[in-house]
Amino acid sequence: MRSRRAAREWALRILYAHEMSGNPVEQIYQDLLGRLPDNPNMHFCREVCRRVAEKDAYIDQLIESAVQKWDISRIAVLDHIILRAAIAEFLYFDDIPFKVTINEAIELAKRYSTSQSGRFVNGILDALSIELQKKISKPADLSTEVPTP
Repeated sequence: MRSRRAAREWALRILYAHEMSGNPVEQIYQDLLGRLPDNPNMHFCREVCRRVAEKDAYIDQLIESAVQKWDISRIAVLDHIILRAAIAEFLYFDDIPFKVTINEAIELAKRYSTSQSGRFVNGILDALSIELQKKISKPADLSTEVPTP
């Protein structure tokens, strides 16, 4: 895998297969990529998949808070997976700027989902990034509790 963009595309494929089959992401990862030599981008792909699978309930709570008047089940499957992966990047990959994650998610949505998906994903991630950055930048005190993912 030559780039993080390629790693994100593979993560989307793996997470989609997981969503459709219910098979563990590690098994799907091994089936699809296990024979390739390991490199930092493959590690990134594997970690995104692992974090999404482990924290899907928490990540879905964040999505639900951002789509206030929508039932999360109405979100297109690929859009939902793209949102989960991007939010996992927000939460667990400190070295990636939020704007980079958002731009990459928009590109994935435009390429693999519906014609409206790029705008939808952008809106959700932009709103969530603002909220998450507020929580990150606030100093901890007794009245403010930052949820642990």
